[in-house]
Amino acid sequence: MTDLTKLPSGLEAPIDDGGASHLPGMRLPFVALPSTGGGSVDLGHLQGLAVLYFYPMTGRPGAPLPGGWNEIPGARGCTPQACAFRDHFAELSALGVAHVYGISAQTTAYQREAAERLHLPFALLSDAHGELADMLDLPTFEADGETLLKRLTMIVRDGAIERVFYPVFPPDRNASDVVEILRAQHHRGSGERSG
Repeated sequence: MTDLTKLPSGLEAPIDDGGASHLPGMRLPFVALPSTGGGSVDLGHLQGLAVLYFYPMTGRPGAPLPGGWNEIPGARGCTPQACAFRDHFAELSALGVAHVYGISAQTTAYQREAAERLHLPFALLSDAHGELADMLDLPTFEADGETLLKRLTMIVRDGAIERVFYPVFPPDRNASDVVEILRAQHHRGSGERSG
């Protein structure tokens, strides 16, 4: 059985196709996405510091992954990425992150299984209708006839996209990369205040 929490060796790294270069400086649109935490979250209303990570889809134990999944650069690794954000959640909060959300094109019912199984301390948001992907012109790819989001992560401050990680590889290191950037910003900011 495939261990979804571990990345297989020899995965091909995705290349930067420029699909996210337009995002820094944009504002999050007012769009309400269904949440595994119940209700919905309107991204346009997010205040403070937020980390949004976009991923193709989490696998399910015992269920087959889409055909050729390991051969699609950047597709594999949604579970390790989610677990890394879970494991770094306290650190992110300590660095002032008010919101962490994982976002995919799966339905909330599909996402809920992963959120519960992986004990995620944050909600997953569903862009099953592709509204957010269209509004922000997010990079996508096709697998088994479905349109899925390419993996990318945003640091957002008061609704404005400040920094984008794209492509994200390896996905299990993404959360620690975000922590590193925020820690550097934090130190710079406190240095300016004390100087």
